[in-house]
Amino acid sequence: MSIRLHFWGAAQTVTGSSHHIECSGRNVLLDCGLFQGHRQEAFDINSHLALLPEQIQRQSDDGLSAVVLSHAHIDHSGNLPSLVKLGYRGLIYTTPATIDLCGPMLRDSAHIQKDDADFLNKRDSVRKSMGLPYGRGPVPPLYTLEHAEQVMQQFRPVLLHQPEILAHSTKDSGFRVTFTNAGHMLGSACILVEGTEHGQTTRLLFSGDVGRKNLPIIRDPDPSPAADYLIMESTYGDRLHQPIGPVKHKLAQMVHRVTARGGHIIVPAFAVERTQQLILLLHQLIDEKAIPQLPIFVDSPLAANVTDIFRDHREEWDGEATAFYAKNEDAFGWKSLRYLRTVQESKALNDVRTPFIVISSSGMCEAGRILHHLKNGIGDPRNLVLITGYQAPDTLGRKLVEKLLEVNIYGEPIRLLAEVESIGELSGHADQQELLAWMAPAVKTLKKVFLVHGEPDAQTVLKGEIEKHYGLEVICPKRDDRFEIV
Repeated sequence: MSIRLHFWGAAQTVTGSSHHIECSGRNVLLDCGLFQGHRQEAFDINSHLALLPEQIQRQSDDGLSAVVLSHAHIDHSGNLPSLVKLGYRGLIYTTPATIDLCGPMLRDSAHIQKDDADFLNKRDSVRKSMGLPYGRGPVPPLYTLEHAEQVMQQFRPVLLHQPEILAHSTKDSGFRVTFTNAGHMLGSACILVEGTEHGQTTRLLFSGDVGRKNLPIIRDPDPSPAADYLIMESTYGDRLHQPIGPVKHKLAQMVHRVTARGGHIIVPAFAVERTQQLILLLHQLIDEKAIPQLPIFVDSPLAANVTDIFRDHREEWDGEATAFYAKNEDAFGWKSLRYLRTVQESKALNDVRTPFIVISSSGMCEAGRILHHLKNGIGDPRNLVLITGYQAPDTLGRKLVEKLLEVNIYGEPIRLLAEVESIGELSGHADQQELLAWMAPAVKTLKKVFLVHGEPDAQTVLKGEIEKHYGLEVICPKRDDRFEIV
């Protein structure tokens, strides 16, 4: 028997995870994520999916049988509405927490698609009226809120460690999947795909995004199960993270430094996981009287909704989070913390002259209310911009990390005078040594490793380490590369 692999997204790049597998005439999509980058490039890439439209619509042999989703992050789930826009009406298999998170996240993404299209169309209209070069015509949104809502009707929950036979599969041919905890975010999973043809089975392990031990809130990753082939992420394949332990001390030092000079701390943070981790750490610091009770604002309706989902899934929590629950305390709420939902509340922060912390999305500073706070804050040297996660190339977040003298926000060049700091300790992605340790239990049965979800330099280094330590063949597929495995 053979399984055919088609690498479509997150191939020699980090965003847009999407991998098509085919066995015995049945097609399965592992993840369907958004590519994030320049507006026009992102729209062009996201408009084309791994399968042809007629394959997406036909749920039989040679059509798309099922989608399997590793977790809710938009670079893994965010193009599912495009899939249903093209006519897919089959099942999408994932964990219960991921389903709950996808609701607000995909709705938010749909609003961003509309806002981006409106911005481009308005800009082109102005340029056209001024006799300047403009775009190729009206730009439609990639997808709409109705498409995001349709996705929610097609989810099927899968519990960890319980094998699930996918749609249109039989005992002798097709696919079975087993989810294990990836430890990357709430609900995240690694996926063991067993493809069977004429009674013979090949095991393909998809790592999704592998997390780290001792991250706040979520439980540690499960060991990798036995498999014949591995598709593994490589985001930090060329580096080692700082230990997680000192992160609270570093955070406390920043708070004291900025409050002493009367500044604000502006934190671009992913609305899912990173925001909740920061809230929990700040709660611990306040309880320990390690920082003052300064005002803290979470300025993101999405983050507020997601935090409610975190409260609902205590089965995913680790000891740190459950310790608050055991004391009848809300891990994600206290007197000086406010969740802002309205635009008026967000804009009101412009008039606050005393020190405060504002946590807002998006995490890579490409959309959302964080742009408003950065535009109004990066010109003041008393302020601090705290970067808390990976920043993809060409994003505003990456430009801030690189400390460019000037950056564009809403099309306006703004001088960067604020202090910029990064804390990488909270990264939800395993580093090089953590990836090597995670895959170790599966090594004795592995025939080949495919590295995805990483930039070329990171993949090259990790490839060398895997070959050196385990003697396995390692491939770094490019977009649209195809392989047959047996």
